[in-house]
Amino acid sequence: MSKRAVLMGLMMVLVGAAAPAYAQGAEPAISGGMSWQVASILTGGFALAIAAGLGALGQGKAIASAAEAIARNPSAAGEIRGALILGLVLIESLSIYVLLISLILFFLKPFGPS
Repeated sequence: MSKRAVLMGLMMVLVGAAAPAYAQGAEPAISGGMSWQVASILTGGFALAIAAGLGALGQGKAIASAAEAIARNPSAAGEIRGALILGLVLIESLSIYVLLISLILFFLKPFGPS
C-alpha cells in the first residue's frame, strides 16, 4: 500500500471514531452541545498525541540516518553527531511547544466567559 492510502485510511478511522461524539442522545443536552472547555481539552489532547507521535517518528528517522552516515564515513562522526543533536533538540522543542499550548488550553479558559 502506498503512503497516501495509509494516510487516507488513518484519517477515515479518526473521522469515524469522532462521529459518535456528535450523535444526539435520548435526553436533551443541557447547554445545547459541547462546551468550550470540553472542546479545548479534546483539542489539546489530540494535538499533544499527534505531536508526540510524529516527533518520535522524526527522531527515529534522524537517529537512523545519523547512524548510517557515521557507518559510511567514521571520520565525520563529530560533525554528524553535532548536527544530530541540534536536529533532535529542534524536534523535541516542537513537542514541548505543543505541550505548552495544551496546558494553556487545559487550565486557562481561552474561550467563553471567564
